Amino acid sequence: MANISSNSHFAPTSLLCFFLLLSSSPIPTTLALNITALLSTIPDLSDFTALLLSSAPNLAAELSRRSSLTLLAVPNPYLSPSSDLTRRLSSSSRADVLRYHILLEYLSEYDLRRIPSSGKIVTTLLQTTGRAASNFGSVNITRDPSTGAVSVRSPAPYSPSNATVLSLIKTLPYNVSVFALDSLLVPYGFDLMASETRPPLGLNITKVLIDGHNFNVAASMLSASGVVEEFEADEGGAGITLFVPVDTAFADLPSTVRLQSLPADKKAVVLKFHVLHSYYPLGSLQSIVNPVQPTLATEDMGAGSFTLNISRVNGSVGIDTGIVQASVTQTVFDQNPVAIFGVSEVLLPREIFGKNPIMMTKPGAPFVSGGAQPPYISLSPENSPGFDGPSSHLSSPPGLSEAAINGFGSLGLALVCCIGLYLLLV
Repeated sequence: MANISSNSHFAPTSLLCFFLLLSSSPIPTTLALNITALLSTIPDLSDFTALLLSSAPNLAAELSRRSSLTLLAVPNPYLSPSSDLTRRLSSSSRADVLRYHILLEYLSEYDLRRIPSSGKIVTTLLQTTGRAASNFGSVNITRDPSTGAVSVRSPAPYSPSNATVLSLIKTLPYNVSVFALDSLLVPYGFDLMASETRPPLGLNITKVLIDGHNFNVAASMLSASGVVEEFEADEGGAGITLFVPVDTAFADLPSTVRLQSLPADKKAVVLKFHVLHSYYPLGSLQSIVNPVQPTLATEDMGAGSFTLNISRVNGSVGIDTGIVQASVTQTVFDQNPVAIFGVSEVLLPREIFGKNPIMMTKPGAPFVSGGAQPPYISLSPENSPGFDGPSSHLSSPPGLSEAAINGFGSLGLALVCCIGLYLLLV
């Protein structure tokens, strides 16, 4: 053993510093995953890749923010029998079917061999949208102990849709794996025939708002932006729910909130922020299972962003954007698959208008949700940290996450502790 008696304090001090630095060093929490680039190298999945790109063009960007996942893909020969099914569905419904094939954890071939016969419930990307009832946005993976065959199906009892895992196609250890299935999976309760059997509503949303006599500003903005046509196109499938601010809500916006001066693309995002991509009558909103709901803007800008927090408050429905608290004031229109509700405030997303709220201009505005605070709105877009990106935490340099930034602070603290400890012991 080496003699360190003359500097016996140095080695343990150095070792302590090493562990302090190691524990405080920022560790990357995400790895950009370009799923479409990965799939494009696999010829047998060309049809599945094309379906992914055509049905959910924003899904690839959504997946790029995931650190680990398992993709259940259907090879060309097995996908062909499902082509009629996928053609019948609207693009949004096809996107949800594809989300059901994306498991939000990394599973290796070894993991599948260890699955018990009772099965393993795994969350899919569909579950995060809030459009799946109960836990039906998850899959149950089971393994037959006698044959070793691995099957994937809905956790719902007697689900008619199931598929068998054929093989492992690709793996990037601990980040992404791609398994081949012998058929497409369909979420339980998913109305495959909705687009084909439901009579087209043909609702003129702008006319409904004008007839409501209290939504002229919103009707004008929707018509001018062109997004109303997109809303009306989404009436099929899962339907839509619109929250439309009353005219006085626009009048009450303070001068620092220059909504009308936003660029056209960001104004469209704000309007889509007022729409849920599912039909919710008032009773369903009051008893909603998942309070954090994605919006049409979420589908454009990425999972986890541009969400609304919806809850029952004092016998009404409260809506919280993080910087604005509003309440449902009336039902404007309700006929499956479209629900339109009047709301007391303009719903401003913090990803565009910032995280620092200011008071509404109207005095004594009523409290509508959450704590004992009156309704808030945000600073103007020009002063907002997240104005140029889909969410404000992306305003740091590329690849530098908030966790990493916090890690640098911890690193500095560790260095100070090491220096102080060394000086004390020298």
